[in-house]
Amino acid sequence: MTIKVMIVDDSAMTRRVLTELINAQGDMQVIAEAPDPYVARELIKQRNPDVLTLDIEMPRMHGLNFLKHLMHGHPMPVLMISSLTAERSEYALQALALGAVDYLHKPNALPNESLIEYGQRLAEKLRAAASANLKRISAHEAHTLPSGRGITPQVLAVGASTGGTEALASVLSPLNTSTPPVLIVQHMPAGFTKTFARRLDQLSALHVREAVDGEPLSPGVALLAPGGWHLRVRRQGGILQVALDEQAPRHHHRPSVDVLFESIASSCGSHAIGVLLTGMGKDGAQGMLAMHQQGALTIAQNQQSSVVFGMPKEAIALQAVDAVLPLLAIAPSLNSHFRWKT
Repeated sequence: MTIKVMIVDDSAMTRRVLTELINAQGDMQVIAEAPDPYVARELIKQRNPDVLTLDIEMPRMHGLNFLKHLMHGHPMPVLMISSLTAERSEYALQALALGAVDYLHKPNALPNESLIEYGQRLAEKLRAAASANLKRISAHEAHTLPSGRGITPQVLAVGASTGGTEALASVLSPLNTSTPPVLIVQHMPAGFTKTFARRLDQLSALHVREAVDGEPLSPGVALLAPGGWHLRVRRQGGILQVALDEQAPRHHHRPSVDVLFESIASSCGSHAIGVLLTGMGKDGAQGMLAMHQQGALTIAQNQQSSVVFGMPKEAIALQAVDAVLPLLAIAPSLNSHFRWKT
């Protein structure tokens, strides 16, 4: 089935490039283009696209204002495509909070990436958006986690991709400062993670910031992998500390969830908890299996509450998961587990 795409962007050049890249995929087609949100509003009614690509800064109406109205009156999968500089990262995070599925930089600002590679990433994100779960169902109650694993957690590791910014906020905001050290990988470009860490810090009792190479892990502190860097844990003289590196991407991602989880399996063994949240692809599945095989407690977000049930599904298929939970049940379950262990 062909994915029907509509492009909303005031740049005719951007619309042309995106149209060529999308129509070359074979399983998707651009059915309409709009230079501003007012034209887009009418075309959505006429053409009924499956996915919308939306710029942020446009004439007549700001993209975020249009997105807010759209998600209230006519919810549909939206992929933000804009000039995503570090200064505009707050706009991208606001768009995700308003209901956009994902974001991507414009093709005229390719960071060390060919147009072919960009087209592949664009297609992957459009496919994920087309299958995104916009009517997510979750539950608030705590679930009892398996008591035979995760003896005394020294670290909580969390991985996420598409839909992960809001999922991470839901998981971190209820956790308190007695929580073990938290390490986070969210697929996100360089320059965005600092803004995202500040946002999470405002929402949670935890102290959330970007990870710094060599710093020790501390209870009540959550460290986010900087965009463009792998995050690992190493044990130095009995002390767990951060190790950042720029080794090759894994599953096209740097930071990679697999890299983090595998390092924790090696350095912490059974004294760890791994949580895999919403996201497309399979990053994190093998790493979660490594943690599981070492006796760590492993948790995956369930399908009903995931924006894209890709990464958790892959981990479940590998039998790497001890508990599959709704998003809003993860934090209460972790808090109960931490109280029981202390």
